[in-house]
Amino acid sequence: MDKKSSTDWRQRVSDKLVAPEDAMARVGPGAVVAIAPFQGTPYALCDALAQRLADVNNIHIYHPVSLFPWFDAATGEFTLHTWFAQSGERDAVNRGVVEYMPFARWESGTVPEAYAEEPDFFLVAVSPPDERGYCSFGPGVWFSPTMVRNADLVIAEVHEDFIRTGGDNSVHISQIDHFSEATSDPRRIALPRRKDEEIPIVEVICTLVASELIRDGDTLQIGVGTVSAALAPYLKDKVDLGVHTELITGGIAELACEGVISGRRKTMHPGKVVGSALAAIGRAERELIDGNPLFELYEFSYVDDLRIIMQHDDMVAINNAILVDLTGQVAAETIGTQVWTGTGGQTAFAIGSSYSRGGRSIVVLPSSHIVAGDRVSRIVPTLPDGTIVTVPRTFVDSVVTEHGIATLLGKTVRERIGELITISHPDFRADLRRESQRLYGVAV
Repeated sequence: MDKKSSTDWRQRVSDKLVAPEDAMARVGPGAVVAIAPFQGTPYALCDALAQRLADVNNIHIYHPVSLFPWFDAATGEFTLHTWFAQSGERDAVNRGVVEYMPFARWESGTVPEAYAEEPDFFLVAVSPPDERGYCSFGPGVWFSPTMVRNADLVIAEVHEDFIRTGGDNSVHISQIDHFSEATSDPRRIALPRRKDEEIPIVEVICTLVASELIRDGDTLQIGVGTVSAALAPYLKDKVDLGVHTELITGGIAELACEGVISGRRKTMHPGKVVGSALAAIGRAERELIDGNPLFELYEFSYVDDLRIIMQHDDMVAINNAILVDLTGQVAAETIGTQVWTGTGGQTAFAIGSSYSRGGRSIVVLPSSHIVAGDRVSRIVPTLPDGTIVTVPRTFVDSVVTEHGIATLLGKTVRERIGELITISHPDFRADLRRESQRLYGVAV
């Protein structure tokens, strides 16, 4: 790979260079516009499209994991489609304003039905081209290579600070119809931060997972939630770990550079850290990844393909939960009928790791949380009415809270209930025992 911050990139694509407003002027009534997710969001193009929506009607915008404030910035008639209800669009999803599609089936080389398969426009952020004319999708590939091939018109916003990696993280300038410059102060949604009171709980959970459940040579998928995303720094004493994960979280780059993550024992892509995107990591870690041959980013639908995941030996999935019931069912998407987030790859990785030779599926969560000033248990007798089961209990090996590890694999319902009550918050254990007797006829 060649790293080049091309000061002359504007001259090289001068025949394709347009202002964001001029690029979006081509969007007419009824257009279908797909936009790259998360860090691939082209903010200047989104802003120009938001202004354009005042003049055109019936625009369908497909923007999963959107970091652009569509409902604050845009007027006019448009429909926003997503399959991942993050914090900036969660309220709109639950009010029915956003077209939300639950999705958890990923297949290599395809775009999920939740995304516009053949859009009129595809908007994406890219790096400047290198001397061979190749741009990078920077910190996130997602579905961009397929969307570039499928869209009628591809419009790229150039971000000069974007990194380059191996894998499927490139697009040639000949595949892009128009280029536009990024703005220096874009509107964007701020991502939520971990609450101070969660920090000691997270430290205990990560210590338990790292010391008791992760083995030398394991290949890891680490979810991006509050607890699991903090895991990497606790793995420093491990040997020859591998990574095959949806999103590369903080601390992984440092472990790779230190040799803790070597990938030597990986069944697929040996010696490589494989993901689809980076998950809001800092500048120092981005610089460690930039141009580093250890790191490869591929399309989301490849990384999360169940058939790819299960081919890895010793594949370990570590993911978060909102609630876990006393039999081990995991809810990570909704509380009742209220959508909290999307499925992402959690279901696929939990199942894939369960079928992996030597693999395990681990779920992490605090035992309780504070709601409107009251402490509420996150280990519950039954899931609230309407709550979606993200991971069936048969694909959960261990559940970890700050009070310990519940081992569920090979356990009866009675044994599962006993394990989960043991790791619940002490304030709720008596109630959980009473409910286990009432609901399941099980006394523990």
